[in-house]
Amino acid sequence: MVVLEQETLLSVEKPARYIGREVNSIIKDIEKVDIHFGFCFPDLYEIGMSCLGLYILYYLINNREDSYCERFFAPAHDMEQIMKQQNLPLFSLETKTEMSSFDILGFTLQYEMCYTTVLNMLALGRVPAFARDRGEDAPIVCAGGPCAYNPAPIEEFFDFFYIGEGEVNLDAVLDIFAENKKQ
Repeated sequence: MVVLEQETLLSVEKPARYIGREVNSIIKDIEKVDIHFGFCFPDLYEIGMSCLGLYILYYLINNREDSYCERFFAPAHDMEQIMKQQNLPLFSLETKTEMSSFDILGFTLQYEMCYTTVLNMLALGRVPAFARDRGEDAPIVCAGGPCAYNPAPIEEFFDFFYIGEGEVNLDAVLDIFAENKKQ
């Protein structure tokens, strides 16, 4: 778990982006779930929180007893500089857990300009960018959203793409992962 010092939060323009604990945020006991899912929005907190799809998928994943979904957002420039100076990894909003310790990282690709932000988030999260470089202990990295319909330009960075509306087959994807994780 990443510990954010008060000095760090007071050094950035908008500290509320990083503290979490908003109304309707969900905290679960990680020891009681099989799937730890990181929902990654490759833009600032304010942009991500205006995305209705985030709320829907966050609710659906957390509605499962075997799954826990936490959120990741791209840090603003001021926070990113502090993270690099203090050697802090990218962390989840809910529990400040390092990105590299999640089972699955699901990126929503809302527009092409976010592709480089995905790579930056992976680097900050200490997750290898290329799928071929990730081992058994690394999270599975997937993508969905409007730009996942043409995965060719970014296919080397993801383990799989979810094409279509996220809520339609989400349970099936998570069931397959849970079954394979047991093996």
